[in-house]
Amino acid sequence: MPLRLRFCLSLLLMLPVAFAQKAPDPRTSPKATVIRPTALYLQGDTGSDKLSTVQPGREMAILERSGHWIKVYANTDQETVQQADQPVFTEHEPEHPISGWVQDPGVIAADTPNGAAVLFGVAITAEQAASEPHAAAGSALDARRLYRMVAVLFPDDARTPEAMWRTADIRWQLQKEDASTLPSAHEKESYLRQQPDETEMKRLERQFPGTKWASFAAYALIDNKLCGDWQGAEKCPEKEASYYAEFADKYPDSPKAAQALYEAAWRLACAGDMWSADNDDKRAAEDRRRSVETAAHLGTRYTTTDYAARGAGLIYKVQQSIPVYGSDRQ
Repeated sequence: MPLRLRFCLSLLLMLPVAFAQKAPDPRTSPKATVIRPTALYLQGDTGSDKLSTVQPGREMAILERSGHWIKVYANTDQETVQQADQPVFTEHEPEHPISGWVQDPGVIAADTPNGAAVLFGVAITAEQAASEPHAAAGSALDARRLYRMVAVLFPDDARTPEAMWRTADIRWQLQKEDASTLPSAHEKESYLRQQPDETEMKRLERQFPGTKWASFAAYALIDNKLCGDWQGAEKCPEKEASYYAEFADKYPDSPKAAQALYEAAWRLACAGDMWSADNDDKRAAEDRRRSVETAAHLGTRYTTTDYAARGAGLIYKVQQSIPVYGSDRQ
């Protein structure tokens, strides 16, 4: 075979390899998301086959652009995020990422002007919608995914710490609600109950130490230490009071500190009533004394808060021997 012909054939054989090497890698491609349900088409044409719908907040990898069309690899976070976003105690078959084309309007990428504010604002709207009566199914998860993408696309934005907190909190609240419907929710010991996953809350504590976001995460984590049902055991409110008091000591400047002190004082007052019902006047008097001291500290340290006023009401009840727990026994 002539040398020139062999050279040409070699080039032809190498072309597919060259093109394959230039194909975008979704793992390293620019990331994006959408702020509304967005149709995913086989081609950059609304007349082509519709492959699926990309839901708000789903992560996409941008492979190429053509006018107002973007070729994407959608749901690239499916394996890592869907497991976290699905109901805690059920199993779902994982979906798989799909390559296709979406129209540009509604797509938010790292280079979108004012993109962080837009994404955060849409997430707030979705979160508020989720709290409305008869909220659309999945609106809370839409909000969670949108907040998450603020951190993914705009890690250095001032809104990112709050977005990460809201991401974690939405999941925490959904999992708490799921757990509360189970028979184990009434178990006294916390380890006998299904509990929200602590991973994201603990990550917040590590990533933003000393901030209010870390304190919010620490406060939420107390949930997993509480008794499901006291079942008449004084150790439950006493131990819970210690958790809240320790939080207030560690995070005295947290927006949650006043609430934590009130929760501690109220539980100590309850324990006092429980000891009194068990005819242990000495233990009752001790817990009531600690309750009044805690509530008094609350009133001094956080004077203008609603919890300070509630603490004053609690002090009055304790000092006037008005039962706080089991008031029907009065």
